[in-house]
Amino acid sequence: MIELYSDSSPNGFKATIALEETGLDYTLHHIQIEQGEHRSADFLKLNPHGRIPVITDSTTGIVLFESAAILLYIVEKSDQLLPKSFAERWQALQWLQFHSSSMGPIFGQHVHFEIFAETKLQPAITRYQKLTNDIYQVLNQRLSNAEYFAGSEYSIADIAAFGWTHIAQICGFNFDHYPYLSNWHQKIAARPAVLRGIALPQPATGP
Repeated sequence: MIELYSDSSPNGFKATIALEETGLDYTLHHIQIEQGEHRSADFLKLNPHGRIPVITDSTTGIVLFESAAILLYIVEKSDQLLPKSFAERWQALQWLQFHSSSMGPIFGQHVHFEIFAETKLQPAITRYQKLTNDIYQVLNQRLSNAEYFAGSEYSIADIAAFGWTHIAQICGFNFDHYPYLSNWHQKIAARPAVLRGIALPQPATGP
């Protein structure tokens, strides 16, 4: 049995969506970040960095943090969400890495400086607005030539990117003027497992 420790956040939604898509059995534990539960001694034993999501698997003894690693574990456990085609498989892994190294960190900083920072630093806000738009352009360009990030097949690369495009919309970071990205987002958002995943442990709310 997989135990998932998570909260309503873009990284958390990646794990809930992937688990809902695959149908793997799991139990969800709500780690309420606003109440500091991610800094509790028990949680830090699972992830010393104090971030969600985390999974444990009693059948393998595995404990994992970092959302990309968790997505890859769910792929191996379920034999789903990664193309069998050699070329598309590597496209999926490439875009997952792009998400982990560029999209997620940049969007996270954009949210922080524009919404949550107590002192609004306009140079930082302007910088991350531009970097976010640069990411939108890269994603839009890829999706102008492919139905999904891997190519013809839905994968963990789409789940990872959607975690943040979902939050971007909630935060008002609009990307409607990137038509391929916008159409892709709407298509992913309509999937039944995605609708379930973004409601767990509870829907995210705006700033």
